[in-house]
Amino acid sequence: MKRYKEATAIQSPAKQLEGFIAKFDPPVAKLIRSIRAALRRRFPTAFELVYDNYNFFVIGYCSTERPTDCIVSLAAQAKGVSLCFIHGATLPDPDGILEGIGQQTRFIRLASAARLSDPNVEGLIRAAIAQAKTPLAKTILGHTIIRSISAKQRPRRTRNNTKPKAARQKVW
Repeated sequence: MKRYKEATAIQSPAKQLEGFIAKFDPPVAKLIRSIRAALRRRFPTAFELVYDNYNFFVIGYCSTERPTDCIVSLAAQAKGVSLCFIHGATLPDPDGILEGIGQQTRFIRLASAARLSDPNVEGLIRAAIAQAKTPLAKTILGHTIIRSISAKQRPRRTRNNTKPKAARQKVW
């Protein structure tokens, strides 16, 4: 475990981020990259807070370096990618596109980055920006911050794309 911490400590955030994304099946990794690029264009002044957690790989787009100031986040798992609204339960959703039943967070499943351009999704993003406690900076560009890396994680690839058990076993 010490080697893992030392190895990640010397990598740039961009290199670490690419390593996290590379854990996914190629189609999901491509989807993550395209959605991240679209969100980066949409939120150029936001801080990207990255979490490679047990259940999900998450990139939050926040007005400050504090997770509580997160406006939206990209959440990925082996099955796909979602756009999460951290305070989605309080957003107006006249078309009923938000999913989830929690007291705070709601999400939208994304099959492509093009879904972010949907007027209903764009309306939710604007509403999330408007209700943010701390507004986004006007001119200063945000940067990427690796916040958390879990040593133990759920598989990032679907079972169909993993090597058979016999191929993973050590040969003596």
